[in-house]
Amino acid sequence: MPKVIYVGADGTEHPVEVPVGHSVMEGAVKNRIEGIDADCGGACACATCHVYVDPAWLAKLPPKTDMEDAMLDFALVTAPNSRLSCQLRVTPELDGLIVRMPVSQH
Repeated sequence: MPKVIYVGADGTEHPVEVPVGHSVMEGAVKNRIEGIDADCGGACACATCHVYVDPAWLAKLPPKTDMEDAMLDFALVTAPNSRLSCQLRVTPELDGLIVRMPVSQH
């Protein structure tokens, strides 16, 4: 099972095995990782699962959809590596993916 490394705003690392096909958001919620609120439950209808993807992994991810890009406008502080974790499906190629949580989702 691929491992996703969630890094809290304080720098604490939380390595979690996430089943293939699940979203990065689901992996965080099911493992009670603080920092990903997921208020809409993964429907790409909020920005409370915003993460910063480690730049080394960006090329391995699918491009942002127009919907994801629009929802990121609601995140407090975005960067070029900002993504919504509900839109990132775990694949075997993402084993070791590193995502960082923002200081706040609200």
